[in-house]
Amino acid sequence: MPIRVGAFALSLGLLVGVRQTGIKHPAKPWAIAVLCIMALELFWHPHLNSLPAGVAQCLMYLAILAPLFWVSRLPLNLNSLRGLVFLLWGFHTLSSGMGVLQTYYSDVFQFVLSTKIQAGVFGGDHLMIQLANGKMIHRPMGLTDIPGGAAKSGFYAVLLGTGIALQERRFIVRLMGIGSIPIGLFCIYLSQVRSILVSTLICLIVLAFTLLYQKRFLRLTALLGGMALGISVALSWALNIGGEATSDRLSSLFADRLDQVVYQNRGYFLEQTLTDLLSQYPLGAGLGRWGMINDYFGSTVNPLTAPIWVEIQWTGWLLDGGVPLILAYCGAIAMACYAVWAIMTNPTLKPLQLWASVVFAYNVGAIALTFNNSLFLSQSGMEFWLLNAVLFAVAHQLQKQQMGWFSGIKL
Repeated sequence: MPIRVGAFALSLGLLVGVRQTGIKHPAKPWAIAVLCIMALELFWHPHLNSLPAGVAQCLMYLAILAPLFWVSRLPLNLNSLRGLVFLLWGFHTLSSGMGVLQTYYSDVFQFVLSTKIQAGVFGGDHLMIQLANGKMIHRPMGLTDIPGGAAKSGFYAVLLGTGIALQERRFIVRLMGIGSIPIGLFCIYLSQVRSILVSTLICLIVLAFTLLYQKRFLRLTALLGGMALGISVALSWALNIGGEATSDRLSSLFADRLDQVVYQNRGYFLEQTLTDLLSQYPLGAGLGRWGMINDYFGSTVNPLTAPIWVEIQWTGWLLDGGVPLILAYCGAIAMACYAVWAIMTNPTLKPLQLWASVVFAYNVGAIALTFNNSLFLSQSGMEFWLLNAVLFAVAHQLQKQQMGWFSGIKL
């Protein structure tokens, strides 16, 4: 718990500690609206689970959105963005590599499981996979304590590795970016997290369309060729190690019509949110009633504030603040994507355009994942706002240097 809380506490600390005046990101007004709605829910809603849980939920939202505010106060440049990308890519590639080792040598590289899984709260046979040699192991965890956790690292390794391979001029660095792609895909395949696999493919397709829009035909050709090669190599590798279980898991994506596959896996939760919960909680169900916040700080005394199970982000938003919160948070995400698109299509920001294409593709993938999990109530949500805020701040500084003035990116 302290380690998990520490990541959010660091973001809150930077919000307080970095005191300079910052530039105005287009998503800031929407983020402020989100925080105001959360404050109203805390002080107004009659079904608040408990005061500690409500305060913790508000602080969670603030910590996740905080990079929009404190990043804009830092003197950043293109090297800052590259440093962040390489830091994220390096960590997640290392985590993906650990996932590969856990597949081959589970007895040596298997980490201690999360205490919640050990206690049987989230455990079960679905956290195990059977390899082609008949051995049962936990799904690759990478540098986490959760079976299947390597899939998220695989997503970053593939997407950021692709960006590095397309952007970097140094051959050895480009080769490292290319090498991380099959490693990341292998972890996604073996982790059997189909939503992340689909999200990864969506990101790569969006990246291809942005390159086509920018008329970067050479890089587009390289991307398409690399995608075909990387996917085929990783798939063959994963099927050779994972065997029938991996093959069956992947083939289930194509077993029925796309709408039926989506409904059977996560579409049911969206339907339940729209048909049942929306009419019950149009203005929220009260803070602290779901997720780890409820588990850590919640109360079970009042049956009217009993915990509610949440699988997808849209359910979480509805319970926390109802329709107003959904609209405000969607507005913030839309403006973040709009800002990235403006950078990507601005000819005066050519050094940033390719990185903006990668971030834009990442944003689309993150939006897709809101239909699978609570991305914006996790470290992944904080990473979303961190990447977007750093890109915008660097664009601000670059345009200021080039033109001698800056009045905001023209959106």
